[in-house]
Amino acid sequence: MQDAHVLLPDALVVLAIVIASRLGDFCSEATNRRLTYLVALLSSTAAGVWFAIQSFDPHQYYFFSRMIVIDSFASVMKAVVSLGFAVSLVYSRRYLEDRDLFRDHVFLLGMFSLLGQLIMISGNHFLMLYLGLELMSLSLYAMVALRRDVAQSSEAAMKYYVLGALATGFLLYGISMLYGATGSLELNEVLKAVASGRINDAVLLFGVIFIVAGVAFKMGAAPFHMWVPDVYQGAPTAMTLFVGGGPKVAAFAWGLRFLVMGLLPLAVNWQEMLVILAALSMIVGNITGIVQRNIQPHVLTKCRTLHPSYKHRRTAR
Repeated sequence: MQDAHVLLPDALVVLAIVIASRLGDFCSEATNRRLTYLVALLSSTAAGVWFAIQSFDPHQYYFFSRMIVIDSFASVMKAVVSLGFAVSLVYSRRYLEDRDLFRDHVFLLGMFSLLGQLIMISGNHFLMLYLGLELMSLSLYAMVALRRDVAQSSEAAMKYYVLGALATGFLLYGISMLYGATGSLELNEVLKAVASGRINDAVLLFGVIFIVAGVAFKMGAAPFHMWVPDVYQGAPTAMTLFVGGGPKVAAFAWGLRFLVMGLLPLAVNWQEMLVILAALSMIVGNITGIVQRNIQPHVLTKCRTLHPSYKHRRTAR
């Protein structure tokens, strides 16, 4: 642990969560909201800048029995998600205040989601990758359902939760198949086992298919995009910003680390899967976007405010 200083930005986010969770014991509710917002904003900004500076270090650092890895790639991705979270906080403040959603638990959930993203990006072990993914996802489920007085928001959260649980099942099944084939959950050991050529490729490919399907769901890639329209429309616009920002970057980093660091010898196979997902996402997204008539209610209201003559063919729900 002599190089533990590279973990300080992550520790800063954890410390901010602890501080923000206890602020309500020492101040009024209104003050607690403002202070929690400031703690979340300042800690994520400081951590993002710290990660960006740390990305210039070319060395790799392993911690906790090689379950966590800190390298340039992880630092860059962490800087992106941390600064992206800070920008989302600033951009969504007016929206949250206007709709009485400017509350301490909103920012706490956001910080927990950020922490899950950081764990995902630095995971060198399937257990850490899974724990980070679930910490991020569970926080997002709650954030989508924050407007309890709006049935559409609750419906979006329920769909997100059910389909997220299904994707998690795919993911765990794929991980179990890889563990059964390689005998390890550490990415470096999985890479060595796959490169040895002594493992049945059919078992490995089945495991990769299930894991790629789980990651594709988190990224909203077709044909695993069914949850995206309902969740993005039903959630409060600020929560849509949180869901569509950092989690996508973290899922991308998660998938890239898993595929490159763990299954590089099978690159020909998983590259074909990614090509199909990318092509389907572009085709389905563009074609369905052309005929889209029902958009985010907040965006529609803003359009009508800026352009009084703006008329929509269908009323946003």
